[in-house]
Amino acid sequence: MSSVEEGGWPDKIVGPSPIPTDKDWVAPNELTKEQIKELVNDFAQAARRANEAGFDVVEIHAAHGYLIHQFLSPVTNKRTDEYGGSFENRIRFCLEVIEGVKTQWPAEKPLFIRFSCSDFIENGWDVQETAKLCSIIKKMGIDVVDCSAGGTDPRLQVLPPLVPGYQVPFAQEVKKQNPDMLVTAVGLILNGKQAEEILQNGYADAITVGRAFLRNTSTVLDWASELDVDVQWPCQYRRAQLRKN
Repeated sequence: MSSVEEGGWPDKIVGPSPIPTDKDWVAPNELTKEQIKELVNDFAQAARRANEAGFDVVEIHAAHGYLIHQFLSPVTNKRTDEYGGSFENRIRFCLEVIEGVKTQWPAEKPLFIRFSCSDFIENGWDVQETAKLCSIIKKMGIDVVDCSAGGTDPRLQVLPPLVPGYQVPFAQEVKKQNPDMLVTAVGLILNGKQAEEILQNGYADAITVGRAFLRNTSTVLDWASELDVDVQWPCQYRRAQLRKN
């Protein structure tokens, strides 16, 4: 492991405000307005490259303490210019990124965005602000909102119990306030029956799954079997298919 002196830790970290993630972390340099404009262009050019590479979907990551989330959250954004303070100012960078990406991403291809719907901190970014922002970005051409949570601060003062589906209520609230917006749910969704129940109850329009695939690469096939749904197996795997009497 390299030391700081050996270049083992980045020394040109930037953020909306010079606030370290934790007491032992390096404080970022506050972004200038010119740097913010450059970053908006960087997001746009990344979308262009993704399209040229043949990707079908782009998801803007505005969650989990990454830069856009840092601008959204009053916990990490203490700016006093047009990018900080009020709700309208804190969402400005996010809206500019969306506008930039839209200039480079084909209109016929879906554009997703992922939000942390709560910082799990008192007076932090919350689900009500998320739902309010979703009503704005829907008009800008965002097709799907991926509802996650957390990531700006390790304190996690109001973390809910880590039970199956613990983040689904965030998607449910965003969907309730934005019924015309397509919303996905995440968070300890462990089996097909649980996923189907979320959809049937109208809490979300789709399920986003990550860790389940790390544990089991056949998750789709297993969930289909669990729900008695006939799906097409790759021909080289058909002999492993569970047979029903």
